[in-house]
Amino acid sequence: MPTLDWLTRGEDIKAAASVPYRLLEADPVLSAGDQASGNMLIQGDNLEALKSLLPYYAGQVKCIYIDPPYNTRSAFEHYDDNLEHSQWLAMIWPRLELLRELLSDDGSIWVSIDDNEGHYLKVIMDEVFGRRNFVVNVLWQKRIGPDNRLALGDAHDHIHVYEGSRGSFQSGANKLPLTPKQLAEFKNPDDDPRGPWTSSSNFSAQGYRPNQMYEIVTPGGVTYSPPPGRCWVTIEPEFKRLLAEGRMWFGKDGKGMPRKKTYLREQEGRTAWSWWTNDEVGNTQESKKEIIALFGSDDIFGTPKPELFSTVYFK
Repeated sequence: MPTLDWLTRGEDIKAAASVPYRLLEADPVLSAGDQASGNMLIQGDNLEALKSLLPYYAGQVKCIYIDPPYNTRSAFEHYDDNLEHSQWLAMIWPRLELLRELLSDDGSIWVSIDDNEGHYLKVIMDEVFGRRNFVVNVLWQKRIGPDNRLALGDAHDHIHVYEGSRGSFQSGANKLPLTPKQLAEFKNPDDDPRGPWTSSSNFSAQGYRPNQMYEIVTPGGVTYSPPPGRCWVTIEPEFKRLLAEGRMWFGKDGKGMPRKKTYLREQEGRTAWSWWTNDEVGNTQESKKEIIALFGSDDIFGTPKPELFSTVYFK
């Protein structure tokens, strides 16, 4: 497997092992809630904090999300985002190694980044977490409009997703609730006793399969064959079963192309995909407003993520 090399790589890949274990001490003044819950807010160097968590949580964390500096060459008050490239690599490597030790076999890690270091981060994460454990590169549409100062506006961030062990994430992923827009697609124009439904736009599939090349006669008397270069999605006995159960739709006049009904009550949710639109998970303008509402100013942190970003996908 290809690896990424830089000037201090030899030292940096050993850095995690040399980080000392430090005792985590609770501050009674800042403490709140159930002390036995295990929830912690740690102040300090995150490299030392990660090392300190290993005795408690090694191999037990099911979901890790980190938002490291993007190395945009910008000057932020609360963190350094202007590192020389090899320094950034030296910073991220040992932290990823410790996070790997914390991650459970059935867990996943999500890392936000942009194009400044995103592709280098992918190569490093392939090496640290194993290329076969790569799940997907999510694209978050962070803006609601183009940056008019640029000829080609930067509209998205990356989120690299890796699983603890191969196949564990995909087999255990939760379904997301249907959005209001998706729910609105379910109607019941024929008073089907099974309730609201929607229909697929096409009952045909690409290719030629002899047992899926039959004629369909609609209730209105129109005969359809599969479109050129396509076949029906099911064999004829399966189509007849769907028809007998009232699960086929041919339009209000009974003469339209065949469609299969999908019922709302049978939906367990929707599968997440790798394109996160700003109207679904929020955008940078919303996150600015949220942080101002919380703290009265956006000087607290310059690059927050919107609340929807976490409540939709990480809950």
